[in-house]
Amino acid sequence: MSKFIIKGGKQLEGEVEVKGMKNAATPILAATMLTNDFCLIENLPRIKDVENMISLLESLGAKVKLPGTQSLLNSFRQLK
Repeated sequence: MSKFIIKGGKQLEGEVEVKGMKNAATPILAATMLTNDFCLIENLPRIKDVENMISLLESLGAKVKLPGTQSLLNSFRQLK
């Protein structure tokens, strides 16, 4: 695991971009099936596991749009 060691009495400032985590993305995508509301999920890693989960959601009736490079809009309406 990476870590930062800060030495000195200077003020720390700046930004760090946090990448999406594979192990969190797939269960979050599965959880979108539990609601009839629209779900916007951002910061998704573009990996095969996520692509497979998106395909699975679509086969179950979810309407999936990929509006950004790392975001997903999912809507699922339960069939009656």
